[in-house]
Amino acid sequence: MRKEHLSVKHLIMYYRTMRGEVRAVDDVSFSLLKGETVALIGESGCGKSSLAKAIIRLMPRNVSIYKGIILFNGINLMDLDEEEFRRKIRWSKITYVPQAALNSLNPVIKVGEQMIEPLTIIYKMGKREALEKAAEALRRVGIDESFIDRYPFELSGGMKQRIIIATALLTNPELIILDEPTSSLDTLTQANIMNILKSIKRETGLSMIFITHDISLSSELADKVAVMYAGQIVEFDTAERFYSNPKHPYSQKLMDSVPTLRTNKKLDFIPGSPPSLLNPPKGCRFAERCQFAFNNCAEDPPAIYLDGDFYVKCWLYMRK
Repeated sequence: MRKEHLSVKHLIMYYRTMRGEVRAVDDVSFSLLKGETVALIGESGCGKSSLAKAIIRLMPRNVSIYKGIILFNGINLMDLDEEEFRRKIRWSKITYVPQAALNSLNPVIKVGEQMIEPLTIIYKMGKREALEKAAEALRRVGIDESFIDRYPFELSGGMKQRIIIATALLTNPELIILDEPTSSLDTLTQANIMNILKSIKRETGLSMIFITHDISLSSELADKVAVMYAGQIVEFDTAERFYSNPKHPYSQKLMDSVPTLRTNKKLDFIPGSPPSLLNPPKGCRFAERCQFAFNNCAEDPPAIYLDGDFYVKCWLYMRK
């Protein structure tokens, strides 16, 4: 039996702003086993990137509340101080490919110099050995090792994205968080990146959190799916069950908006706009956009467990 690799329980992270407190991550729970991929999906602005940063602890200074439990290999990361976390976890055990990763490379510093920074800083590795490892990582993502001596401004968007992924793999991490790794790329390049990720997962057994708003892409990697809405995860289920039978009305609307090749279905849309995380509505946060809303939705729905750790936050399932 595979061990539980990551377990996030009741995680909260709020930002302090001039307009008030932003409830970016509001009582979030999910888990994954070693070698699994969790697809974290939802509309833009729902808190997906904030959740990623809360896990790897790359947070801005205006965080006002940060609490909960993050168990990684059975160790509560929340018990580690910042120095311990930086030395033992970040980039050595858990790595992160940020959103807009194409802008993460300095255009006037050679690719190799930027790639080896984690190795020389964390592992105190010599430059020559570090460059050899960087060349190996580039080959893993389908790039010739000669690109070590290239400058980022000479590369296409797809090449830059592969280099960022290769850099995240340099330290042989156990978990990689990918935040919209295919955004701003054309369809063919997206397919190439997804093929690389599937190959890495198959060959290394690496655990992944794959963040995207593209449901069709998420289905290629996911073992589990977490649907995020207005700072909360409203559905967490196996990929097999989710893609065939989503439970939450929001999840159903998301799936109904995705075109298919083999069926002639009528596409649907979600009316209205997501609520502001500065002042989210009381009760179910999706109620104002939900066609099934009824009196109970004035209260915050509990997590109704389907089996094991899988759940849906919707009053409709309490009535059954």
